[in-house]
Order: sequence, then structure tokens, then C-alpha cells
Amino acid sequence: MKKLSTGKMWLFAVGQLGWSMMSGLISNWLVYFYQPDAVAQEAGQTIFVPQGLVVLGIFTVVGGITALGRVFDAVTDPWIASLSDKCKSPRGRRIPFLKWAALPLALTTVLVFCAPVGHNSILNVIWLFVFVMGYYLSITAYCTPYNALIPELGHDQTERLNISTAISLTFIVGTAFAYVAPVIWGALEGGMGRVPAMRVTFAVMAVIAFICMLVPVFAINEKEYVQAQPSEDSAISSLIKTFKNKDFRIFVGSDIFYWVALTMFQTGLPFFVTSLLQLEESMSTVYFVSMTALSLVFYVPVNLISKRVGKKKMVLTAFFIFAAAFLYTAFIGSGLGISPVVQGFILVVAAAFPMAVFGILPQAMVADVSLSDSKRTGENREGMFYAARTFAFKLGQSVSMLLFTALATIGAGSGLGYRVVAATASGLALAGGVILIFYNERKVNEGQ
Repeated sequence: MKKLSTGKMWLFAVGQLGWSMMSGLISNWLVYFYQPDAVAQEAGQTIFVPQGLVVLGIFTVVGGITALGRVFDAVTDPWIASLSDKCKSPRGRRIPFLKWAALPLALTTVLVFCAPVGHNSILNVIWLFVFVMGYYLSITAYCTPYNALIPELGHDQTERLNISTAISLTFIVGTAFAYVAPVIWGALEGGMGRVPAMRVTFAVMAVIAFICMLVPVFAINEKEYVQAQPSEDSAISSLIKTFKNKDFRIFVGSDIFYWVALTMFQTGLPFFVTSLLQLEESMSTVYFVSMTALSLVFYVPVNLISKRVGKKKMVLTAFFIFAAAFLYTAFIGSGLGISPVVQGFILVVAAAFPMAVFGILPQAMVADVSLSDSKRTGENREGMFYAARTFAFKLGQSVSMLLFTALATIGAGSGLGYRVVAATASGLALAGGVILIFYNERKVNEGQ
């Protein structure tokens, strides 16, 4: 099998840039679009769906739909992984999925924001539900096979870590592009209104993302780099075998808490900026881009140091720093006696290092576990390992969306709910670190 060249590695990583843009639009702006705060409403944001705790009296419409979307996404992950692991296409087990999932992912992402009725309506609720489900199915069909290529294209720990570093960089750049959205729609809304400007912004980004997602399809000949026999297991059987791996279960348990905490924090960032710091919404873009740029400074050190001290120690350190940063967020605002702008940049500095660590190392850890398991069992189930990971953390993200949309309503108008969100995220990050302590990295590495 051929070794993946540096150029091919970066072409592969461009696919992650594309889907991370789509993921960033949904995770960062869906709640902001459909459950706007007072600042957004004053800027001209339309109310498209019922607001408040109207679903069983404990969930918002947006929280309920996005949570169901995450559950649907989690359930379809093993199915897509099984189809990919068993695929016998002459182009390989993964690339055909990337080819056919790219366009539906771009389209459904845009359509999520295109509610057909220009006011509060049940038809908009139905529309949102249908296209949120379509978005989650499409992103699963692309991402699960894409991630399964990491241990297959990387033939040793160094190659896998380098691939993880590359796709982490493109992931964070893609997510940063998504955070630039307010700058773009802010420049457009004077001529067409706020909602049309937001939709045009999302559509332009979707076109760019679609092109990026097709780059690995045409740049990587999977058969030249990967030699693996298609799996014969059913989805359920393969999933059960995957979760029998003790260290994988520990990793996934830790990962769940990380993603719940991170999703709550990412969803809340625009609100932290406008409601707690009392700054313009465009400052959320400034902070996230600054955080991204600063985190890039740590990419090479994280890559090099993790080879010396191990991935586990680095991730544990990142967990505890994140917990401190999230707790700090719960107290930001006028009461600290520091300029709100400076308070925001303190958060940027605190979160940059853990962003780099979590961007690079967890993917590489899944690759390590899947390869170790493959050597031990003789079964190639790389796709299912990544699907099993996403199956678990997406269930956790479902909880995070329910928690965020419900907690955010506490003390409506006072910002108290957003402080509770940040404090909760801090506790969850701390719990994730505690669980990871029991991960046996030495055993996993010795099994490769």
C-alpha cells in the first residue's frame, strides 16, 4: 500500500473544512436564528416558531427538534458505518459515501434556515423538523466514512497523528468561517433585510463547503492506500463488539461529557457576548476567530509534546483548563471591574490551548483503539469505531441542546440562564477529565 504524501494528506483534510463549515452554521446559528434574544429581535430578527417552554412545558421547540435530530443522528451512525464497512464498491469502502453525501449536506444545511412562512407558524415547526433530520442524516453519511479513513490512510501512529493534526486545522478553520457569518450578513442586511441577508450568507458558505467536500473524492484513490476486507457483521453485531472494548468505553464516556460541555458553550457564545458582556453580536466573530488563530500557535507543540508524554496526559490537562475557562464565563460581565472587551479576550486566551488539544488528539485516540482492536480480533471495523463514538456523543449533544435551551430561559432577560449554562458546562468538563483518568493508554499502544 502507498504512503499518503503530505500534499494528499492536506487534500484529504479539505473535506473536513467543508463539512465543518456546515456543522458550524447549525451548531452556532440555528438556536440564534430560531430562538433569538432581545438584541437579535431589535435588529430585525423574525420569530418563526413558538418561543418559551412549550414542549411538555419543559423544552423549547428548537431544543426539542435539535435534540431529536441528535438522537436520530446517533441512531443512524451505526447503520451508515455498517454500510460503509461492508461496501464493496471498486472505488473503496468510504469515498463513494463522501461523493453522494456532499450535495444533500450542503442543501439541507441551507434549507434548515429557510422557513416558508414569514411569521410564527406551525408550518415552520414542521419545516424545521424535516430539514434538521435531513441535515443530520446527510452529515452522518459524509462524516462517518470520512473519519474511518483516518486509521486506514495512516499506517502508523505518526501518520495518524499528522492526519489528525491536519484535519483538526481544517476543522477549526471551517468552524471559524461559520463564525464569520455575522460580519457577512451585517454587510448585506442594509440592502435586503436581516433574514434574507442571513440566508444568502448561509447559501454562499454552503456552495464553498460543497466544493471542499468533493476535493478528497477526486484527489484520493482509496484503493491505492487502503487494504481492508469488507466486514460481514450486521450493524448491531458490529456495534456490540465495538463497545466490548473496555478502553474504548472509557474514552467514549469521557468524550460524551466533553461534547455536552462544548456544545453548550459554543451555542451560548453569541449570547455570552451580547447578553453578559453587552457587546455587539459581531464581537462573537472577533473572539472566535482570535481563539482559533491563537490555538493554531499550539498545534505544532501539541503534536510534538503528545508524542513524548502521550495523548492521555495532554487531553486531561485540556479538560481541566476548559473547566476553569467555562467557570470563568459564568461570572463575566460588568461586576468584574474589567472592560467587557478585555474579559472576552481573557476567555480567548484561556480556551486556545484546550481547543488545539481536543482538535487533534481525540480522533487520533480513536484511530489507536480501532487499530489495536483490529490487530487483536482480525476484524476491520474502523467505520464502526468512529460511528460508535459519534453514536454516544451525539446522544450527549441531544441532552446539551435540551439543557441549553431550557437553562437559558432562567431569569429571562437578566442573563442568569446563560451564567447557569456556563457553570454547568464547567462541571461537565471536569467530569469528563475524571473519567479519562481510567483510560489505559499503554495497553492500547502496545496492542498496535
